[in-house]
Amino acid sequence: MSPRLAAAPPLLAPPAAAAARELAVPRPRTLLPGASVAFSSPSSRRGALACLVRLMGSRHSSAAAAAAEAVEEARRGRKQLGMTPPLYDYLLANVREHPVLRELREETAAMRGSQMQVSPAQAQLLAMLVQIQGAQRCIEVGVFTGYSSLAVALALPESGHLVACERDKRCLEVAKKYYQRAGVAHKIDVKHALAADSLRSLLDCGEASSYDFAFVDADKRMYEEYFELLLKLVRVGGLIVMDNVLWYGRVADPLVDDQKTISIRNFNKKVLEDMRVDISMVSFSLQLCLLGMG
Repeated sequence: MSPRLAAAPPLLAPPAAAAARELAVPRPRTLLPGASVAFSSPSSRRGALACLVRLMGSRHSSAAAAAAEAVEEARRGRKQLGMTPPLYDYLLANVREHPVLRELREETAAMRGSQMQVSPAQAQLLAMLVQIQGAQRCIEVGVFTGYSSLAVALALPESGHLVACERDKRCLEVAKKYYQRAGVAHKIDVKHALAADSLRSLLDCGEASSYDFAFVDADKRMYEEYFELLLKLVRVGGLIVMDNVLWYGRVADPLVDDQKTISIRNFNKKVLEDMRVDISMVSFSLQLCLLGMG
């Protein structure tokens, strides 16, 4: 476990805002989308894992009250699928959150779209996956205000490198401020452009099979394209994590047929049938505690 993360004080926050994120992990290649896990065998070309978190929205009739509660939930973190508020409070009380990560989470809570931020528990898992893997080179597709990328950068060694792809300049400015504040800006190469274009550019620069880890939480309609590009960029034995594969439970509702939901269903079907990867879809509310020996 990184000394930075081990030294961080435990998070003692109340209920967290709901949200959905998933993961994908293979052995030669791993993918981690919201609720699915994939480990490729030594003979396989890639692998994939996914883990899910569901976003819990405010149900108040008053729009003002709903907005206020949404901000407060976002400030606290994100609720996970199937968890009661007291149980999630307990989970958060047992999460280590770096002080700068907490500052970033609290600032993001007041911003539009704050529910897109990953939960402290999920960020801690991403950081541990990077550490367990001994990753040196990482990619993030969809940075938002930088909570997950900051958690990963803190877990990387001083020689580590993270390519952070985000098209929203306003969000990137927030992220870069906290990269500097945490002292990890030198590890992060920010790409302000469409993520697919940034990934293709990396391939054009000869960086195929040179990355150890990738995390995707971006345009759901582009998941299949991101997946194919990352399969070329992440080395055999690397890990790809895809968020939101259960999409707040909408993928299981036959009455929901919007474009994003259909795209995620298609992606899930694709990786399930893709023999380049091994896949196991899991809910992020699993009652597990992973302990790294540092």
